[in-house]
Amino acid sequence: MKLSNSSNKKTNYLSPDWITQGLIDFEYKKYMLLAYLQYTKKQFDEVKLYPTFSELLFHYNNLLQIKENKQLLSDKFPKKLSKADFEKLKLTYTSILKDDDMMQEIESVVEFALPKINASVNEGKQIYDWINQHLEIVPVGITPIYFREGYLFLGVNENQNKEKLNNIVQIYKYKITLFEKTDTKEILRGLNLQHIDTLLKSKFETYENLKINLIRNNRNLPNPATFLMQSSVVCSFENSIFPIAKRRLVEYLAVLEKR
Repeated sequence: MKLSNSSNKKTNYLSPDWITQGLIDFEYKKYMLLAYLQYTKKQFDEVKLYPTFSELLFHYNNLLQIKENKQLLSDKFPKKLSKADFEKLKLTYTSILKDDDMMQEIESVVEFALPKINASVNEGKQIYDWINQHLEIVPVGITPIYFREGYLFLGVNENQNKEKLNNIVQIYKYKITLFEKTDTKEILRGLNLQHIDTLLKSKFETYENLKINLIRNNRNLPNPATFLMQSSVVCSFENSIFPIAKRRLVEYLAVLEKR
């Protein structure tokens, strides 16, 4: 199948509605997916996990929903509609859902895409677990009773020269917010991080001294909980270390709270 120039868009993005967006044709959708997965493979080879990993998880769960319940397919069509066009396009969607040939094309795409995306998800999970296992978090000084607010020292690790990289520290002020999920009443934790400073720590300076300096400069937190997080692997800070560190901090504090 010959593709028009308008089809050759960026391969580093797969629309949430890619199954039902544009031409619904197996070969065309196959081309879109394989081009996107080639890009995700390149990202993972460079140990750049996010946002690719999150996108893959979304697409995989989306495909599972379509496979398990065809009625949910109507929710996967683009919804950026004006009020004037809504009723007209709603009829169009209904017509598509009743089109056996078109539904067969969609089902073929789903069957082809699920194992491909699942394989990429598993590769991303292995990278996530590997980084997470090498991400150490320890308290700096004495941890107070209240630790839903405080500071995080995050070591930057993007250079093979470990002597130099271990001295680079990103300093953040963090705050944990609790909120209840309305449908399940489950308590969820939200994390707010505010970047305070980036500094090159002297070998003769301790993290306890850094904490003391923060207290002197911010009287609003006279006895802050402070944690140091460092990775022993070398990879992208922005695309891998930082996103995983945020999740790790939330999990660590949740465990600490239960003790």
